[in-house]
Amino acid sequence: MSNESDDLRPEYDFDFSKAVRGKYYKQYMESSNVVVLESDVAARFPNAAAVNAALRAMLQFAAQAANLTSGSSETPKSRPVHTSHLLLK
Repeated sequence: MSNESDDLRPEYDFDFSKAVRGKYYKQYMESSNVVVLESDVAARFPNAAAVNAALRAMLQFAAQAANLTSGSSETPKSRPVHTSHLLLK
């Protein structure tokens, strides 16, 4: 498939007729953790770190509420949440 007038280096000369469309699609989708926020929700957060901080705070709150309702005196075993960098509108 190589052509002498071709400007590509030989290592980039690939025969696409042997390619398989979507060969790794399923594997990629199973390992992907991308979440798309709706526009009204995304507008409330300046960046991904702020979204993650808010979700961690919500998870910590949910764990504490579960401990209150279950009668357990143990503290939740989640990571501490630092929200001092969040901008509140």
